[in-house]
Amino acid sequence: MNHWKRYTVTAALPYANGPKHIGHLAGAYLPADIYVRYLRAQKRDVVFICGSDEHGTAITYQAILENTTPRAIIDKYHGLIEDSFRRLGISFDIYHRTSEPLHHQTAQEFFLDFYRKGLFKEIEAEQYYDEEKQVFLADRYITGTCPNCSHDRAYGDQCEKCGKSLSPSELINPRSTLSGKPPVMRKTKHWYLPLNEYEPWLRNWLVRDHARDWKPNVYGQAKSWIDAGLQPRAMTRDSDWGVKVPLPDTEGKVLYVWFDAPIGYISATRQWAINTGNNWEPYWKDPDTRLIHFVGKDNIVFHCIIFPVMLHMHGDYILPDNVPANEFLNLEGDKMSTSRRWSVEMHEYLRDFPDKADELRYVLCSIAPETKDSEFTWKDFQTRVNSELVAIFGNLVNRVMVLCEKYFENRVPQANSCSDLENFITAQRDKISDALENFRFREALTEMMNVARHGNQLLSEKEPWKLIKTDREATANVLYDCLQIVANLGILCEPFLPFTARKIFSMLSLDERHFTWSDAGRQDLLRPGHPLGKASLLYQKIEDAQVEAQIAKLRHAAAAASGSAKENHQKNMPEISYETFAKMDLRAGTVIHAEKVEKADKLLKLTVNLGNETRTIVSGIAEYYRPEEVTGRQVCVVTNLAPRKIRGIESRGMILMAEAENGRLVFVAPAETIPAGAVIR
Repeated sequence: MNHWKRYTVTAALPYANGPKHIGHLAGAYLPADIYVRYLRAQKRDVVFICGSDEHGTAITYQAILENTTPRAIIDKYHGLIEDSFRRLGISFDIYHRTSEPLHHQTAQEFFLDFYRKGLFKEIEAEQYYDEEKQVFLADRYITGTCPNCSHDRAYGDQCEKCGKSLSPSELINPRSTLSGKPPVMRKTKHWYLPLNEYEPWLRNWLVRDHARDWKPNVYGQAKSWIDAGLQPRAMTRDSDWGVKVPLPDTEGKVLYVWFDAPIGYISATRQWAINTGNNWEPYWKDPDTRLIHFVGKDNIVFHCIIFPVMLHMHGDYILPDNVPANEFLNLEGDKMSTSRRWSVEMHEYLRDFPDKADELRYVLCSIAPETKDSEFTWKDFQTRVNSELVAIFGNLVNRVMVLCEKYFENRVPQANSCSDLENFITAQRDKISDALENFRFREALTEMMNVARHGNQLLSEKEPWKLIKTDREATANVLYDCLQIVANLGILCEPFLPFTARKIFSMLSLDERHFTWSDAGRQDLLRPGHPLGKASLLYQKIEDAQVEAQIAKLRHAAAAASGSAKENHQKNMPEISYETFAKMDLRAGTVIHAEKVEKADKLLKLTVNLGNETRTIVSGIAEYYRPEEVTGRQVCVVTNLAPRKIRGIESRGMILMAEAENGRLVFVAPAETIPAGAVIR
C-alpha cells in the first residue's frame, strides 16, 4: 500500500474564463484534497499541484463577450477561483498560472524537444475562416446545428445540450460567433502529434498496467478511444493569445491549449520548488514517485491518452499511475451549465452560506459521482446537513462537551475504561484508509461517520445524565470513552471536514499538529485531568427558507440566461433574402412510426409520410416525447435539406420545432389536419 517514496497529485487546471461551480468541485478538487490531506496525515511526501489554465479559446471568447481583453479576464477570474478554493479548504501547495513566464518557457522547451527529434508531423489543412473578421476560427468560435440532437446552438467542439464532442466540420449550417456569418475553408499549417504511431505502446501500457487498478469508467473510456483508432492531433493553433510557437516565421501561431495545459502541472511544480527551496525533478522524473491526476470525465482523454503520450515521447518523465476521474454532478434534474446559469457557483455558495464550507464538502463527498452521474438538490443538501452533520456528528460532540462541563468541571474525568473502543476505532481507521487508498471517497466518509454513530449509540445506551445520579465512576468511564471518540474523530474527519477538525481540537484544547493518522485508534488521546475548552455548536440547521431561496434564485437565473441567449442568437443570425428563404421546401408530413435510436438517449428515428414518399428523419426530441406520443402526429418538414448520417442512420429532412421558455421542444404543426405532402408557404 505504502511503497511509494513520494507523491505528485494534480487537480485539473480550471479555465480562468469565469467562476467555477460545485460540479467542478465534486468532480476533481474535493476528492483530490481529501486524498492529499490523508497522505499528509500519514506524513507522506506529497506535493499538491494546480493553477489557472489561462490560454485557449474559452478565454478569448469570454473576453469578446465582456468587451475586454484576455489579460483582464484571467486576472479577474484567477483571483476569484483561487479565493473560492482557499475558503473551501482546498489545500494546494501551489496554485499557479499558465500565463507566467516560467510556464511559457517550460511548454516551449517541450515543443522544441519534440521538434528537434522530428516527432511532429507538419500538415497543411483547411480550417474555417471568418472573412469579415479576417481570422481563423477556433472550434469555440463556430456554432451550428448539432448532428446528434439537432440543437441549433452547438459549438464547434461540443454540444452543450447533449454533451457530444464535435468537430466544426460536423456542424450543420455552421456560422461564426464573431460576425454571425457562414465561415469559409482556408488552408493553414500546423504541427501535429502523431498519436496513431504511439497506439501500440499506449494500448500495451493501458491494458497491461491499468486494466485492473483504474476505475472502470476511466479505463473503459480510454480504451474505447484507442479501439476507435487514434489520429494525429494538431498541437498548434492560429491565435494571438497563448504560448507562442518557438520557431521562425510562426507569427500568429500558439501552442494548442491541450498541449500547454498539462505541462502546467510541471511548470507549477518548478515554481513550487523555487518558492520552497526544493528540487522539483524527483516529483516528475523519479520512478519511486506516484503521479496521480484528479479530473472530471470530460478530461479523461487528455490525461489518459494525450499527456501520457507526450511524457513518453519526451522520455525523461514518469507516467500517471492513476487517473481517478469522476463522472458529472447534475443539478435539480438537469445537467449543470454555467452558460445556461443552471449551476451553483462556488463563490456564490460561500457568499450565501458563510462559514459552511464543511457542510458543502460533506454533501458533495457523500453524493460524489464516482462511477456514474449523480445529482445535487437543495432539499437533499438540507436533509444531509440536518439529519447527519447536525443530528449525528454535531450532536455527539456537543452532548459530550456539555456533560463533561456539567459533571466534571470541564476536565477529562479520571476513568478506567473497560470498553473495546481502541479495537473498534482502529478497525474503522483501517477501513477508511483502504477506501481512500482506492479512491472510494463516499465509502470512506460513511466509515468515518460510523465512528460518530458509535459514540451516539454509547451515549444512548449508558445515559450518563441518569447514571450520574447513582454511579459517578461509571459516568466518568462513559464520558471518558466518548471524549476519546470525539478526539479520534478530530483525526479521522480532517481529510473530509478540515474546519470541523480544527474546531474539535480547539474545544478539546489539543494541538492537531501533534497527531498523525496512526494515532487514530488510541484510547488515551486525552489524559485524565486535561482541561477542556469551551463547547460550541459545530453546525447549524439549514432552514426551509434558505432552500426555497436557492431554488428560486436558480430558476430566475436560468430563465434570464435563456432569454439572453435567444436574444443574442437572433442578433447573430445573418439576414437572408426572400429568394434564399424561398429555396426551402417546407411540407406537411405525418409520423407513421417512431422508435428510439440505440445508445442515444435524445434521438428518435421517425418514419414520415410526405404524400408521394416516405422518409426516415432523425430528430433530437426523445427527452421530451416518447415514440408512442409522436406516432400519428402531423409535423412540418424541411424536405430539401441535404441528407446527413446521424448515428449511422441517413436522415433526410428536418422536423421544425419551437423552443419553449423552459427549454422544452414543441412541434410546429398545422392548426388543422391537412393532406400529407401539402406545401407550407
